[in-house]
Amino acid sequence: MTASAVASIVLYFVVLTSLAVPLGAYIARVFRGESRIADRILGPLERLLYRIAGVDPKEEMTWQRYLGSAMLFNLAGLLAVYGLQRLQAFLPLDPAGFGAVDPYVSWNTAVSFATNTNWQAYGGESSLSHLTQMLALTTQNFVSAAAGIAVLFALVRGFVRRTTKTLGSFWVDLVRVTLHVLAPLSIVLALLLVSQGVVQTFRHEAHHALLDPGKDDKGQPVAEQVVAMGPVASQIAIKQLGTNGGGYYNVNSAHPFENATPLSNFLEVLAILLIPAALCFTFGTLVGNRRQGVTLLVAMMVILVPIMAHTVALEQRGNPVFAPLGVDQVVTTMQPGGNMEGKEARFGPVESGIWATATTAASNGSVNSMHDSFMPLSGMWPMFLIQLGEVVYGGVGSGLYGMLLFAIVAVFIAGLMVGRTPEYLGKKIESYEVKMASIGILVPCLAVKLGTALAAVTPSAYATVGNPGPHSFSEMLYAFSSMSNNNGSAFGGLTASGPFWATAGGIVMFLGRYWIMAAVLALAGSLAAKKYVPESAGTLPTTGPLFTSFLVGTVLLVGALTFVPSLALGPGVEHLMLP
Repeated sequence: MTASAVASIVLYFVVLTSLAVPLGAYIARVFRGESRIADRILGPLERLLYRIAGVDPKEEMTWQRYLGSAMLFNLAGLLAVYGLQRLQAFLPLDPAGFGAVDPYVSWNTAVSFATNTNWQAYGGESSLSHLTQMLALTTQNFVSAAAGIAVLFALVRGFVRRTTKTLGSFWVDLVRVTLHVLAPLSIVLALLLVSQGVVQTFRHEAHHALLDPGKDDKGQPVAEQVVAMGPVASQIAIKQLGTNGGGYYNVNSAHPFENATPLSNFLEVLAILLIPAALCFTFGTLVGNRRQGVTLLVAMMVILVPIMAHTVALEQRGNPVFAPLGVDQVVTTMQPGGNMEGKEARFGPVESGIWATATTAASNGSVNSMHDSFMPLSGMWPMFLIQLGEVVYGGVGSGLYGMLLFAIVAVFIAGLMVGRTPEYLGKKIESYEVKMASIGILVPCLAVKLGTALAAVTPSAYATVGNPGPHSFSEMLYAFSSMSNNNGSAFGGLTASGPFWATAGGIVMFLGRYWIMAAVLALAGSLAAKKYVPESAGTLPTTGPLFTSFLVGTVLLVGALTFVPSLALGPGVEHLMLP
């Protein structure tokens, strides 16, 4: 790995952490209702929304009611997205005259965006109107992300409250996160992206004269290229900040109108992990011990940084298959070198490797290169990050509450070792809490394994895979890993718009989001009802290097035991087949 690659990775994490600290403190003030500046500006709008919706902001909910409200809201959004796709031919803001979206694809897309997965079984610029992109997809980008943070807030209340049955109000959490956190950040990022050339317009297309005119397959002269346009920047901003990942264009952030310059690339990849990192500091502040949040963040970095560095190094090394062909893969001042297959020349293997691992560490799924074209082992790492459960930073809210499930399992295992009832943040961890944590961790794993096995023996599913041999297995494994863990990225060579993939994908996306959400809220309700247990000489410290190592080991052990055999059949075999 070159010195410039090391500098790029170091710069990324330095800037990320520097921004996450103040943002985490701000989100904590929003949680407590103490953000005076935001309340002065947005407070009237917030209160107006409560009045329109008939919501009492002082009302408290049990975990069952909190879950019911979240499910009802997400179901309403799912139906709205489905309906807008099916009716878009009769709705305004459709300058290209697109017809109704296929019902299977509409179902898959509706579940995808409601669950914060943003798996795309369609080409946005060739199938969706401006209205559908804005009113259906961009709206869900906001509220699905806000729902994840709201559930995290409920879990935090479970830790900090004592002998109570309530966890706050889902509606208040949803509105506050959307208005005070996601909307301001998205406006700032969208303006920065527009300054770099990311398009934001209601025009449908742009015409550009070709430098080298040619002829099409019918022999007709072609003198210009027609490029789709639309309200892109507004969608891209929340796509990144909300760890959504659903791009305006089919090739996502590899498209120059969606990611125009190296600076826009840095801003977008920075936005992927910004809120997940900030929420670690928010968590530490809210539980009254900032070291707790720092411990979780360090555990995430300990996993991600080596994986990111190894991915970049593998891609910079190049593809040995190209060596006999005389392809120059050496890094020079004139070229990025390395494996350039499937990558934008503007970004090269370094920025592509950083993005690939950041987007799969978070449940973002946006891409600036095609993961299908990575080397076998560097393609394996993004897949493995997804399979860890999207807890290494993870989605906004969902990543941190997923990591907290692992923390509960870690302290439970430690308690078994010393024969003591485990405690975490002053609450005893008993059989019910461990069961809920185990459900949240293992259900997505089960969905990945069963889905991949079913696809491998279903002719209509396997027929849509674009490559033979172990790579085809990798494509199917990656697809179900991505959908079950609400990531949304794809290996690339798989056509996922058919009935099998659209239907099965929708089912596992639904399970991967709401089954875990239910387990987390049940856990929060149980914790909130418990008494506070003061620390004693036998209490396991849950900060510092020892617990960090134990937590990292728990995450990696569960992931390895579950998926290493599958990864060996796909990327492992493919790597051994290289010359």
